Amino acid sequence: MKHFPKATAALARKLGRARVATSDTARFRASFDGSKLSFLPDAVVFPRKGDDISATLILANKHRVPVTVRGAGSSLTGSGSPVRGGWVLNLSKWNRIRIDPEAGLARVQAGAVIADIQAAAEAAGWFYPPDPASKKYCTIGGNISCNAGGMHGGRYGVTRDFVLALRGYLPTGEYVEWGTPTKKFSAGFNLRDLWIGAEGMLGVVTEAVLKLIPKPAARWTLLTAFSDEVAAFRAIRTLFARRVQPAICEFLDRHSVQCAEAKTGKTVFEGQAGKPLILIELAGSENELADTKTTVLAWAAANAQAFREARDRDEAAELWTVRRKCSGAMFALGDSKLNEDIVVPLANYEKFAVFLDKLRKKSRLPIPTFGHLADGNLHVNIMYHRENRDEYLRAEKAVGELMKGVVALGGAISGEHGIGLAKTPFLRLQHSPAQIKAMRAIKDALDPNGILNPGKMFTLFKVWEHPRLKIDLPWDHK
Repeated sequence: MKHFPKATAALARKLGRARVATSDTARFRASFDGSKLSFLPDAVVFPRKGDDISATLILANKHRVPVTVRGAGSSLTGSGSPVRGGWVLNLSKWNRIRIDPEAGLARVQAGAVIADIQAAAEAAGWFYPPDPASKKYCTIGGNISCNAGGMHGGRYGVTRDFVLALRGYLPTGEYVEWGTPTKKFSAGFNLRDLWIGAEGMLGVVTEAVLKLIPKPAARWTLLTAFSDEVAAFRAIRTLFARRVQPAICEFLDRHSVQCAEAKTGKTVFEGQAGKPLILIELAGSENELADTKTTVLAWAAANAQAFREARDRDEAAELWTVRRKCSGAMFALGDSKLNEDIVVPLANYEKFAVFLDKLRKKSRLPIPTFGHLADGNLHVNIMYHRENRDEYLRAEKAVGELMKGVVALGGAISGEHGIGLAKTPFLRLQHSPAQIKAMRAIKDALDPNGILNPGKMFTLFKVWEHPRLKIDLPWDHK
């Protein structure tokens, strides 16, 4: 890895030494994200104003210094790890949130935490739906960079559906504004959406204008159990065919449920231990819920082996326990996991369940799976023991076969985590050479010196060949 002492010294003179941290502690903290792949940068930059960001990027271009933008560092794919070293541009302190209660808009800086945005919106009677599992920690800048979704995605949409405008800097250091704080904008190329999901490779987001929706007046929760995964998938398709759109529709396969039940020491349904579950939550006005609840209860009675509705929010919280516990509980099956956020088309849900069972048997590894049924975004967790070379090799092979199978079913290799480092071996399964060539052309046009988040997406990286830090992060088991 190349180092840039002269460029870093010049940056410190330009911004002030207090803005450019070079201590071992600061560099280590900025060296990894949620993937736990560590690459030490030369320095961590804490800009105070926009001119500091511009100056950093201009100097980076002059000296060809790689720059990786960072918020909370909660990415699970390595997209926030400075794999080429250089400088980490830390925007975590850029966290101002302003709600426009009349227009239903939120003006937020890139470092604003999602849970804080939601709380500010709800205090004004509005609602910001995108809700990644790490929402208490992850920032809007990171959510924009990977087009994050969450449990509300099927009904309300993902980050892209709520971004009206972006402010920030091109890789060359020039300030740009994409879109306006209006709900309609059709003036020129839509470069706003080009930045969303670009994983920080096409520009530095400093501020966003988000669309809000009215806060739902009421919620209702139902937990259902099924005989097996195929039955659960078949059943949910019949519910969707009735034009029911739950605010949340979460799935847990039998392996995920077994892990959660073992951790809590409680069976979700008496006499129905280890059964696949679907957790449904409706949201809207009391009148909207009244009609839809009748439809959903009739569906549950006809399709589920067992079901239980929450009579109030306390009971709803109790029903959610199994979903909250399942991810952390999986580590009883192995000390490491490859967490893949694949997407499956609704028409192929049952085929995917059959495919996944075959993959478990072939790999001889536990693969507990849960996720968002309303939009087909499932989290497939390939569990293994890191120090067991045989398991490690089987896990490597299994993730490749998983990606091939998902693409063959018409799905996507990522729904909300992005490509980063972890999914670089599989990008060519999803995109043709012509499509990748077009993406590279855009990258080269906006970032001619290749300084912004280099080494990601297009450059092959095999995460299983690199040691991961043995640390616990705040969002690990959320």
